[in-house]
Amino acid sequence: MGAFDGQIALITGASRGFGFASAVALAAEGAEIIAVGRTSGALEALDDAIKAVGGHTTLVPLDISDDAGLQRLCLSIHERWGGVDLWVHSAVHAAPLAPTAHVAENDLDKSIAVNIRASQRLIVMVEPLLKAKDGTAVHLDDPQAGQKFFAAYGTTKAAQKALFDSWAAETASIGPRVLSFTPAPMPTATRARFFPGEDKDGLSTTTAEAARFINWLKS
Repeated sequence: MGAFDGQIALITGASRGFGFASAVALAAEGAEIIAVGRTSGALEALDDAIKAVGGHTTLVPLDISDDAGLQRLCLSIHERWGGVDLWVHSAVHAAPLAPTAHVAENDLDKSIAVNIRASQRLIVMVEPLLKAKDGTAVHLDDPQAGQKFFAAYGTTKAAQKALFDSWAAETASIGPRVLSFTPAPMPTATRARFFPGEDKDGLSTTTAEAARFINWLKS
């Protein structure tokens, strides 16, 4: 028996990194995974990994900035499962590092669109699905705000966390439960863009952090 047997887990940003690893870990614990990501090939690799641990997944190739696509997804979830027990929001746009005065306009606009606006739209659409099952939402934090060259990414990730923090305060007594999890630094593709050539020996792994995440959720 797994700790999440029979539960429905929606993972946004499931095609790689922590989202991928947490989807596999949750599936191994019995959760039915709804995996959302932009890349079909990466989602198919996730499906293979989930099948290898005896799990089941529904793959959803979707850009979370697509409002109409999100509406169709959430309606389908409602019609098929009635709601979700867990939402893990791991999707992010990682703009290139740049001095604040030199951040490209399109990089900033996309960071705002994905990290802030799409996150708020997801909250609007997923909240009823979570309420239907007394579910839990988890925001994946990465506290880089205020660090040099992180103006676009750090600012929008901080704003994203502020959205979830406000949501958590608003729903503390009525649900859904809203949490924030900060994994240790991992050798993900996103981190490699920020810290090329970094010695990876001192980093955790996505598998280890997903296992820590599962234990944290159980506690």
